[in-house]
Amino acid sequence: MRELMVLLKKGNKSALLAAIVNAVIAIIKGVAYTYTGNVAMFAETMHSLGDTANQFFVFMGSALSKKAPTERFPNGFGRLVNLVLLGAVLIVGIMAFETIKEGYHHIIDPTESKGFILNIVVLVAATILESFVLFRAMKEILHDCEIHTRGIDLFVQSLANLGRAKPATKLVFMEDLVATIGGLLAIISVILAHFTVFHQAEGIASVLIGAMMFFVVGKVFLDNAAGVIGQADEEMEQKIGNLVMEDPDVKDIQGITVIKEGEDLHVEIEIEVDPKLTVAAADDIKDRLEEKIMAEKGVVDVIIEFDEEDEIVTWKK
Repeated sequence: MRELMVLLKKGNKSALLAAIVNAVIAIIKGVAYTYTGNVAMFAETMHSLGDTANQFFVFMGSALSKKAPTERFPNGFGRLVNLVLLGAVLIVGIMAFETIKEGYHHIIDPTESKGFILNIVVLVAATILESFVLFRAMKEILHDCEIHTRGIDLFVQSLANLGRAKPATKLVFMEDLVATIGGLLAIISVILAHFTVFHQAEGIASVLIGAMMFFVVGKVFLDNAAGVIGQADEEMEQKIGNLVMEDPDVKDIQGITVIKEGEDLHVEIEIEVDPKLTVAAADDIKDRLEEKIMAEKGVVDVIIEFDEEDEIVTWKK
């Protein structure tokens, strides 16, 4: 139990915050839907419930993935967060289907909802809370990428560097971006349905929200399927390769692989050195390079192999 509590403290904070906020939002939306019967509110309730479950599982997965390697699992548990995310998207997929189905029924047979003021108040409050979580996720993405900015550029840079974010943070960003847009769509549809005879607007909003949920499911599934298999991080390969080539004793790099497992990076590199070097000198080079590479964020282990210089340039900066 003590080990579990220690691991939970290392879990992704954005995912935990998002799970708590979405749980509160889901309860409020659920109560509003029960009273008003508004189909757009139903879509938003399902969306928030899906996000709550998803982000809670993400938090647990990110925490458990920090567990130290054991004799039975010597490579550690880095890919556990990817496995948890693959399971979590199934929940969102089921809720997305129900959301689209309910919206379709409302388009075919539209009915007038009640509780206009309640719907608007709940949706506006929920959208503000979702945008707050989205803002926190953007800040965490830029923190991980060591980028400092503010204003509208905060969103632009977060979107541009989304691929470099941790799997859990990326999921929170995508889900809350969709949730914020979905909230705005629901508000517009409720206003249209109340002030016009276009009651189908709520059903259309429900279908659009469900479609956006399916987009997140597809994106997260593909990203984490690659993570489970073991995906190479080409950007880090280039960065570490350039770092290694700065060492005066390294003549060339024959090959470098950086495998991403969850939030962990495993580095394997083969370098060329002067064949006249002694074993002691080679060992000093190895220790020096390991220290530099291990200082890079996310790197958990390094394997360095040596070969004699062949005077053929392989590494290109």
